[in-house]
Amino acid sequence: MDIVLVTIILIAAIALLAGEKLPVDLTAIGIMVALMVTGVLTPRQAVAGFANPAPLTVGALFVVSKALTRTGSLGLLNRLIVHSTGGRPRRILALALLLAGLLSAFVNNTPVVVLLLSVLLAVSGRFGLSPAQFLIPVSFISILAGTTTLIGTSTNIIISDLAVGAGLAPLGMFELARLGVPLALIGGLLLMLLSRRLLPQTHTPIYHHGQDERTRYISELQVTEESALIGQDVAEALGGRSEDIEIFEVVRGDLVLYPETDDCTLEADDLVLVGATATDLVDLIGGKDVTLPTVDGEPLENPYDRNAQIVEVVIAPESRMIGRRLRNTPLAAWDNLHVIGMQRRRTHYSERQLSRLRLDVGDILLIQCGTRQLARLRAETGLVVAEDVVRTLENRRKGPLAGVIFGAMVAAAALGWLDILTAALSAAFLMLLSGCLKPREAYDALDLPVLILIVGTLALGDALARTGAADLYASGLVAATATAGPHAVLAGVIVMTSVLSHFLSNNSTAVLMAPIALATAASLGVDPRPFVVGVCFGASACFATPIGYQTNLLVYGPGGYRFGDFTRLGMVLNVLVWFGASIFVPRLWPF
Repeated sequence: MDIVLVTIILIAAIALLAGEKLPVDLTAIGIMVALMVTGVLTPRQAVAGFANPAPLTVGALFVVSKALTRTGSLGLLNRLIVHSTGGRPRRILALALLLAGLLSAFVNNTPVVVLLLSVLLAVSGRFGLSPAQFLIPVSFISILAGTTTLIGTSTNIIISDLAVGAGLAPLGMFELARLGVPLALIGGLLLMLLSRRLLPQTHTPIYHHGQDERTRYISELQVTEESALIGQDVAEALGGRSEDIEIFEVVRGDLVLYPETDDCTLEADDLVLVGATATDLVDLIGGKDVTLPTVDGEPLENPYDRNAQIVEVVIAPESRMIGRRLRNTPLAAWDNLHVIGMQRRRTHYSERQLSRLRLDVGDILLIQCGTRQLARLRAETGLVVAEDVVRTLENRRKGPLAGVIFGAMVAAAALGWLDILTAALSAAFLMLLSGCLKPREAYDALDLPVLILIVGTLALGDALARTGAADLYASGLVAATATAGPHAVLAGVIVMTSVLSHFLSNNSTAVLMAPIALATAASLGVDPRPFVVGVCFGASACFATPIGYQTNLLVYGPGGYRFGDFTRLGMVLNVLVWFGASIFVPRLWPF
């Protein structure tokens, strides 16, 4: 009866997830409730997924990915893709597939997808492209590339260990490459040809578009006495740091210099009027070369203050500050509040100092303030606080540190010093401890529907194993093909392993199917090696659902995908692996 019940729950879960009549997290909760109510699992067993390494690992990697984006540490890879592709979607996809494939053959593919996920979201935003065209293909190629080496995925290592326990030789480092590399190359070609046709063109709120005039602020920067910029041309010294920085003029006492017509070699105490994004402004004033002559006359010591926020404040029509100079408003009198820059539409900025500016309706001020001051801003009549800029502001000073932490995480996981959960949690902890990410930003980075989905499907997988349903499905398939000879039996094992891996974890499927495959080979009186290899390829052929593999879950939310998007493109790769492995495993590893 338990097998019948869990089979009904499995069918209902697949129907709900595929049809998306309910949100995926609600479906996942429904799975746990159904398993508990029917008595298939105890309450403790049904919710055990909350303590499982899988959701904890994915959650930690969400935090790590957010920190990489927040610190701008992906800028080098971002620039590589931007300059190498010119924003052309096919070139972006080809380069992303190449990078993901090469890295995933030797490094655990989860951090590889995390790395490229952040980069592709940024590149998509820059060129106004849909990230949905790139994220599933990157996840799929990372899975395929993981089958090319022993260390490409932990599943191969587990199967190799099981083979040794059964008295067989372990898998060689590149033994699987004989078939894995051709499958990965063909799979990459199919992804290039079919992704645009089979994947949606969705634009999700997870990423933001590239900087434009609406996200730039006018600000003043004062050259410090010890600045390394003294003696340099202003266009090269400041304008060369970012393509989004525009130099308007340099104020030196009563003299106004213009970069286009005058010699603008910087001197100490020069005021430079610039237009720049929030990230560029904070990056500039965070160093020692320039400072911000704030409205209140006090220096802005730390633009990256962890106890402060950087927000946009819009001057509303009913504001009492309209027509008043900025230095004469309450904003200049409040402690722990600094006006970094302003944005004014359709009007040329003609004042020589930001503090002399008369405010008008629609002006946008970029402000750093503490929590108490933020509450006062919200309560102030005539001011509208928009905090979206906080989510896009990069703390570039922490970029190198975030890159080192991420690199250490990848190295520790790839070399076997730490398991992926320990490495990911350690990296997330260090990102928070070092200030690369604020705690509230870490909580915002967690995609709770995806994490709940993992927990629910883990409960379903546990029920399939505990009730014997998975064993029954596998044994039934093997028995049905036994009379057709070893080739047909091997094909059945590969397909069944693949099907189970869409609902069980890859490692759980490998542990379940490897003994069945070895026992089947023994009963047929053939060499078990082809069956061991077949289980390796079958366990990784889980492309048709977002819950089939951890990297699929990682891109599910950011790509704005539906369940069926994975099925349409994923079944093409499933069929490729099923037929490719079924035909060529017996030839490369004879019975």
